[in-house]
Amino acid sequence: MDSVRTGPRRSVGEAGIRGRLTRRRDVADLVAEADGGQLRRTMGLTQLTLLSVGATLGTGIFVVLGQAVPEAGPAVVFSFVLAGLTALFSALSYAELAGMIPGAGSSYSYTYATLGELVAWVCGWCLVLEYGVSVAAVAVGWGQYVNELLELTVGWTLPASLAAPPGAGGVLNVPAAAIVVLSMVVLLRGSRESAVVNAVMVAVKVAALVLFCAVAFTAFRAGNFRPLFPLGMAGVSAGAASLFFSYIGFDAASTAGEEAKNPQRDLPRAILLSLGLITALYCAVAIAAVGAMPWQRFAGTDATLSEVLVHAVGGGTLWPVLLSVGAVVATTSVVLAVQYGQTRILFSMARDGLVPPLFAKVHARSGVPRANIVIVSAFVMVLAALVPLGALADATSIGTLFAFALVNAAVLILRRRSPGAPRSFRVPLAPLTCALGTLCCGYVMWGLGADTWIAFGLWMAVGLAVYLLYGIRHSRLGRPAPEKESTE
Repeated sequence: MDSVRTGPRRSVGEAGIRGRLTRRRDVADLVAEADGGQLRRTMGLTQLTLLSVGATLGTGIFVVLGQAVPEAGPAVVFSFVLAGLTALFSALSYAELAGMIPGAGSSYSYTYATLGELVAWVCGWCLVLEYGVSVAAVAVGWGQYVNELLELTVGWTLPASLAAPPGAGGVLNVPAAAIVVLSMVVLLRGSRESAVVNAVMVAVKVAALVLFCAVAFTAFRAGNFRPLFPLGMAGVSAGAASLFFSYIGFDAASTAGEEAKNPQRDLPRAILLSLGLITALYCAVAIAAVGAMPWQRFAGTDATLSEVLVHAVGGGTLWPVLLSVGAVVATTSVVLAVQYGQTRILFSMARDGLVPPLFAKVHARSGVPRANIVIVSAFVMVLAALVPLGALADATSIGTLFAFALVNAAVLILRRRSPGAPRSFRVPLAPLTCALGTLCCGYVMWGLGADTWIAFGLWMAVGLAVYLLYGIRHSRLGRPAPEKESTE
């Protein structure tokens, strides 16, 4: 029974403040809002699945693998499994909630309906970190593969001053900024057009990874896996913490809830299908890469998979060139899909009054929030041009893991609060599965460095300041609506 009032709360006493921080959106209202929304329903199961794959399969496997192998050794395959298991538990929770609340807000909307406004804001703020910063990280990886492709084809690369951010030997990462602008142009055209472009790029990058495995396995040496755990389980955990970045994005389908044709049926399926495909590809690529090149040689690599083919397989530049083309396309699709998700999260937060209404204004002709897309793209472009990849990847991981932990908790709360609500998918073995999901998120977060935790704390402090200065005062639930006061 929900006794939260949706009318204004003027009390400054303890009860009034607590009520404002814990007020919740009603699940039925969220569903009705999604059904009557301004966004156009144009996506089926295939488009939603490809959106998730497009948002996930990119820099994490093409670039971050080179950072994780030195941490875990040949056991990096188990790091992928640990990170994938953590993602799976949360994916099951996402699938249940996406079928119940098919809105554009993803886990932000789920926590708003279960844990209250303050926690929803924290979750939304984490999603801003997850999506916005991960786009920047992927854009940086895109620039690395562009340089690799230029070197392989014309023997020339961009000067370091224009191809790397400060702190990584450069002044401004121009390629990373350029791909963000290109994605912005595509997104401004509309969601249907964006989905078509994304589908083509997903097909290309899956083909590129299959090609890599086929070629790398020709140089496979079983001795590269001995010893299997040179850095122990601590190395596996550290590798999983870095590689979790590779799984970020499978939840992108949940941000398309208001643009899905049949969200209750298709959203859960798209989330689980995409995660299964991605995990299988990751494990195959990791085995092929370590089998083809000793793990000690991965340290310091940027365009990792391409370098595996160049240095371990040999035989010319044809295969590395084809792989680099696939990597450029792959990271382009991630930038496009994740940038899309970021704008839809802010769209939902603006509609709830927690951020300025400009982010929820939909253009009549294109059916997309144009101002939202431009502002987000400008923010991401600055990050991509000025911040190194490692710092961006770790910051993305910690924000995502925190949001995932909240989603697992939200499933249990809604099971207790609304046991009879329609559910097109149910998490198996709950509450055990949800509890394991929360614990796995905490375990992987523990493996991140102190600098990442400090940055996360500062990000949260800024977010709380924004909420207290703007969000709590402009919240839609704080507007007069006496006819909606609960009488229970």
